[in-house]
Amino acid sequence: MTIRSAIVLAGGEGMRLRPLTRHRPKPMLPAGTKPILEHVFDQLIDAGITDLTVVVGYGRTAVQSHFGPSYRDVPIEYVVQETQLGSAHALAAATSTIDETTLVVNGDQLVDSDIIGETMKCHDSTVGATLGVISYADVTDYGGVLVDDGTVTEIVENPTDGREYRLNAGVYALEPDAVEIMTGIEPEAGEFSLVDGLSTLLEDGIPIAAAATDGMWIDATFPWDLLEVAETLFESTTVESHVADAARVHDTATVIEPVLIAPDCVVGPGAVVGPYTCLGENVTVGANAVVEHSVIDSDTRIGANATVIDCVTGRGVGIGPDSTVVGGPGDVHVGETIHRNEALGALIADRAVDEGGVTYAPGTIIGSEVSIRAGTTVDGSIDSNTEVR
Repeated sequence: MTIRSAIVLAGGEGMRLRPLTRHRPKPMLPAGTKPILEHVFDQLIDAGITDLTVVVGYGRTAVQSHFGPSYRDVPIEYVVQETQLGSAHALAAATSTIDETTLVVNGDQLVDSDIIGETMKCHDSTVGATLGVISYADVTDYGGVLVDDGTVTEIVENPTDGREYRLNAGVYALEPDAVEIMTGIEPEAGEFSLVDGLSTLLEDGIPIAAAATDGMWIDATFPWDLLEVAETLFESTTVESHVADAARVHDTATVIEPVLIAPDCVVGPGAVVGPYTCLGENVTVGANAVVEHSVIDSDTRIGANATVIDCVTGRGVGIGPDSTVVGGPGDVHVGETIHRNEALGALIADRAVDEGGVTYAPGTIIGSEVSIRAGTTVDGSIDSNTEVR
């Protein structure tokens, strides 16, 4: 079926990605060297979408200022979700834009155009919805879908009962009548969920088709997942190793592919960058520094002789000369939970700086605008706007 319009749900914060999301929403975090949401737009447009409606909420100015009124000559209409009360609530904010079959996708997860295209192809007006599903080793942290002969029979969040679930890829082709039903449900625990809406369709006897593919899907739930996102993009050939023409790499520096080095980056003499490393715009890597398996966001400075392994940074970070992010695995504190042996050397949020000679223990999380004195060893979680001596 030909579907030309898509609604992208991009209003969420991503609390488990704090402190990276302190100043911007999860869809604007880097997947490689560009925002997750930009990858989503690319895949939608590559699949034939010609009209985009984006539901924004938390950090909406970051989305609107980055993309403006259009992307790749496709017009963008923005709808504001004033309070974030779940995915169905976000869809409800955009119902006035729906007068035909519409695609709905999550703006904070990466899916490729194969999943999107197959979902559109499989949909027809005899069903209320078509849901993109993929095979996935462990769906317990996500949405599970039971499928029988191409038809969805049950949708379960975080299933643990051992049945043969497919993963809900967060790509939905919806009929206008189905949208009306899904957005009219009573909230559970104060939130309106798309999954609850889809379950209501099934309870009302409205069929939901399943479009099964082997396409790429990846979600960044925690900070270290951004490293896996970049690695997956490289390995799936969704992005190719590339050094921008406007980047300056010294003749004596070593670049080990795969890497993405954005415009206006400077890689100094004797430095080693890569493999599996992404440098955002205007990043500087000092002389003899080593940056490996890391996602370094824009305007970051890495000093001479520094070593940075398994690291995720925000924007405008300063890693001083001779500082060392030794790399993972490490135990990472996220909220009240400790995640054991995660492959994270350090997360260093926006505009945090160190004076040099600092050692970051595996799993360290540094909040935004933290200042770290020279020669310090840091570990655990450091709150934003803190001075570490």
